Amino acid sequence: MINTNNIEKAKRMIKESDENPIIIIAQDDAFNRKMLEYGKFDIILGIEKGNRKNSLRHIDSGFNHVLARAAEKNGIALGIDIDEIKKLQKKEMPQMLEKIRQNIKICRKSGVKMKLINFKDKKDAFALLETLGASSKQAKEAISF
Repeated sequence: MINTNNIEKAKRMIKESDENPIIIIAQDDAFNRKMLEYGKFDIILGIEKGNRKNSLRHIDSGFNHVLARAAEKNGIALGIDIDEIKKLQKKEMPQMLEKIRQNIKICRKSGVKMKLINFKDKKDAFALLETLGASSKQAKEAISF
């Protein structure tokens, strides 16, 4: 896992990495966009996290059609960490699930793959993804590594 907010350092770490899959932990919007356009890694994790503002008609989930096009072009999957969702407080969890639901919808429209990380039971993970709006094919691909 690569966790840095310096773009050049992240690119260098990707080139030097011998891990498979290479996972980038999402930072701010500018970093995420540059890294998705750069490609050469497998998963971007936690793109929905961060200090994002929602309004009545717009959910800022950190992922949009522009980023989805770049991710699809470079073969990058969107990562969702189940342990991070479990650690959230009661007020934060519905907001995070709402953002994940929107990201699943964007992935479904644009053909971006998803990967679920740190889940214990495949059936529960599959059911969670289907509940959040993923197709059965999408959910199957997300839980298989």
